[in-house]
Amino acid sequence: MTSLITSRARHVAVIGLGAAGLVAVRELRREGHTVIGFEREKHVGGLWVYTDRVELDSLSVDPDRTIVHSSIYQSLRTNLPRECMGYSDFPFVTRSGDGDPRRYPDHREVLMYLQDFAKEFKIEEMIRFETEVLCVEPTPENNHKWSVQFKSSSGVSGEEIFDAVVVCNGHFTEPRLAHIPGIESWPGKQIHSHNYRIPDLFKDQVVIVIGSQASGNDISKDIATIAKEVHISSKAVASDSYGCYDNLRIHPTIYRAREDGSVVFRNGKVVFADAIVHCTGYKYHFPFLKNNGYVTVEDNRVGPLYKHVFPPAFAPGISFIGLPFMGLQFFMFEIQSKWVASVLSGRVKLPTDDKMMEEAIAFYTKLEDLGIPKRYTHFLTDPRGNPMLGTFKPEDAVVISQSDYFNWIAKQCGCTSIERWRERLYNVAIKKIFFGGDSYRDQWDDDQLIEEVYGEFAKLKSNQDCSS
Repeated sequence: MTSLITSRARHVAVIGLGAAGLVAVRELRREGHTVIGFEREKHVGGLWVYTDRVELDSLSVDPDRTIVHSSIYQSLRTNLPRECMGYSDFPFVTRSGDGDPRRYPDHREVLMYLQDFAKEFKIEEMIRFETEVLCVEPTPENNHKWSVQFKSSSGVSGEEIFDAVVVCNGHFTEPRLAHIPGIESWPGKQIHSHNYRIPDLFKDQVVIVIGSQASGNDISKDIATIAKEVHISSKAVASDSYGCYDNLRIHPTIYRAREDGSVVFRNGKVVFADAIVHCTGYKYHFPFLKNNGYVTVEDNRVGPLYKHVFPPAFAPGISFIGLPFMGLQFFMFEIQSKWVASVLSGRVKLPTDDKMMEEAIAFYTKLEDLGIPKRYTHFLTDPRGNPMLGTFKPEDAVVISQSDYFNWIAKQCGCTSIERWRERLYNVAIKKIFFGGDSYRDQWDDDQLIEEVYGEFAKLKSNQDCSS
């Protein structure tokens, strides 16, 4: 398919108008394409649109359940400084008046930033709100065209043909659950963090929180304000370890659950618990994509994909924005979108289908040789060297860093890669997450770096004023 690209405008569908979809729409239009965005909710923002509604199925395993698409809990704050989170030409700075002025703001501030971005670049005029995409498939008459079937909240169904479809539907809706021997006969309550909003449900209870990454840390501390005890089950600690801090207990993973309500940890500790909260992440899920099984999700690897974006046999007609995780997400969405937009216009060429497939297979083989599970395929740094996922080993080889990835894409499409200040700020922030203690969000001592960042913002605004 790649060889058929000519330099011209394309008619492109974007599915999902969260942080990835918003910038994808902008970059596609900047490249000269006509764009229609499909958003099933009433507003832009995706993940960042908070609701107190939760699913009736607290583990979200029933395929016929009514899905609530938000996974935001009420107390959530960013775990990166706002300044390094924003898009390259639209700084995420403190709003005047009604905003949250903290360096690590709450989720409402992020949503307002995205709404401001949509307004600034007149994106909403290209969006069909309250419209769910039901099916995306190649047209039978022309394999280079794509049929998008959709249904509005009012029940009106339709179909439209596009030259390309950009998938930006996020990956925080379909929960992954921990495998616990004996859990099917354990009598307590279970809930996935997708359905967690406030801690009130756990007042005076003994609660086990599985997972010690961002949501697990936040939710365990949130519940601890009201619960009797909170026991954290973490892969990141040794199997014989045990820690105690106020009413928080730190354990290794769970060995098994029992019918009498007890839970046995691998350190030998036995806890009689009222509830288990699974902060165990999410699955990539594309129920609308019909492609004869070419693009699959296997142990959370979406593949085969070239550089996490293009499936070789369908490139550039289908692309995915935002699959890699644990990094500078908004900037990644932006630079991936620039690449997709430039490929679709023909300004940038992809390798042949065979060459892309060859590179994808070589990448998967490298991960397998390093002993990295498929579920970490879209992790931009080697998970063996990530303190969140196991013992920190600085000597571990990096498969590909996010900076390498950004630089590679920037070279392809002739755009600016990650700024030095953003990279430095991110690296400082990551160290604070791991070593800054519970109050890392409210302690910042590198004022010189922040002063440099705002100096760069001032230069950007000056250049934008001159251009306009």
